[in-house]
Amino acid sequence: MVMDMLDVQKTIAADSLVQEVVEHHPETVLVFVRHGLHCVGCTISPFHTIADSAREHAVALEPLLGALNHAAAGQGPA
Repeated sequence: MVMDMLDVQKTIAADSLVQEVVEHHPETVLVFVRHGLHCVGCTISPFHTIADSAREHAVALEPLLGALNHAAAGQGPA
């Protein structure tokens, strides 16, 4: 399960679900917003992966993942 992966690896990946990332790492909310992804609280977030959201909003995936992992590691929003 994705949540177990987040617990063990402390890594947010392209296939991580938006809602699970936000629930497990609330410090990532600002990263989503700064990248123009207002997925936080969207009714589709339980089913949308980070990659889905990035693709649908024309956001570069790798920088987004880097910023999310940076924030999740407690280094503040990038």
